[in-house]
Amino acid sequence: MRLFLGLAIYRLLLPFLFIVAFPGWVLKMLRRGGFHTQLGERAAIYTTPLEYEPCGAVHFHAVSVGESLLALKLIREWRVREPEQRFVLATGTATGHAVATAADILGLRVTYSPLDFRCLVRRYLDRFEPAQVVLIEGEVWPHLLLACVSRKIPVRLVNARMSPRSARRFGRFSAWLRPLYSMLDAVAIQEPEDAGIWELLGIEEQKIHITGSLKFDPGSGARPQRRIEFQKMLDVFGGNRRMVLAASTHAGEDSLIATAIHLADPDALAVMVPRHAERRLEVKAELERAGFSVVLRSANSELVKPQNHRAVFVIDSTGELRDWTAHADGVIIGKSFLSTGGQNPCEAILAEKPVIFGPHMENFQPLARRLIATGGGICASDLNELSRAILTALEPRKAREMTCIASDLLDRHHGATQRILALLMA
Repeated sequence: MRLFLGLAIYRLLLPFLFIVAFPGWVLKMLRRGGFHTQLGERAAIYTTPLEYEPCGAVHFHAVSVGESLLALKLIREWRVREPEQRFVLATGTATGHAVATAADILGLRVTYSPLDFRCLVRRYLDRFEPAQVVLIEGEVWPHLLLACVSRKIPVRLVNARMSPRSARRFGRFSAWLRPLYSMLDAVAIQEPEDAGIWELLGIEEQKIHITGSLKFDPGSGARPQRRIEFQKMLDVFGGNRRMVLAASTHAGEDSLIATAIHLADPDALAVMVPRHAERRLEVKAELERAGFSVVLRSANSELVKPQNHRAVFVIDSTGELRDWTAHADGVIIGKSFLSTGGQNPCEAILAEKPVIFGPHMENFQPLARRLIATGGGICASDLNELSRAILTALEPRKAREMTCIASDLLDRHHGATQRILALLMA
């Protein structure tokens, strides 16, 4: 009864929610270049001839860039085992679509996931006839799940995560959510202590698999590597300067972090890597208002040595963050100071760089909490704390100590990718 009543409410509210969200969504697509892609696929309108579509493929659903990268990680590892297996990666954002397309993986069809209206989901499934659907992290859409169940298409949720705040909210409404979540065929969770909330949501014990975090597992993929062309760019700013990199920054954080770096070590080079490259002009203006001169990575061969040490190098490109991390002496994690959720510290840890982050690392718990407790990372709440944290992390002995502890914590998730694949390929 609750399932039918809940669906009735969902179907009643969905059009209104779409209308309210539509203007903001359009602005976001304009900023991120989404209108240059096959955006009609969000409405299940396709231009690819039907005979060229990979029917019977494994479908991954990943909303944003982070989830898309995790899906690509699984697809690459799966193709090592089964080179002939075909895949579809359905994304929800223009940047996620761009990252998936740029991966250029043989046998991978990149599309937009349909909006969760029954008619659109039906057209999507009629067109592709998936062998199974794999949801990344937490995007369970009612109509998609119901349609897959009615067609006997297995649906598995992998790298499932739930922040303490979400767990409390889901717990309050568990009686309403249980009929829906119980339809999942399997859930791969990151930590043993997460099992309770999924059982509360109706997942049978035998369907819950503790795999570790796909996000924190280095897998067999390439680790951060120093690049000659990157070093040449850094040399323009003066040789032998320590470099502190701010990874995946969000609005307002760039000037805060650059100021803290300059206070900690006026000779250190501050390198900003905005989460979204299209923010380049916004970042440049913000830094200049704070008294810094700005050099954009997009200038490339036109880089000119700045006249003072208050220059900030902004990496306004996509897909290069991992290898820029290898050149850093310390890494500050973005979206953790003035926004919520945080960004992934794992690339910095894999590159054996000391990590610093703000108080908002909700999406990367319990790793962030354990980094703080063991001394493998430093949490800073304001400008002064951040400046002191940078100074600490740049001390060679302390840096070695932090990176060793952080690497040990990350090793606990080693093999998560293979454990998830074993579940999906069973």
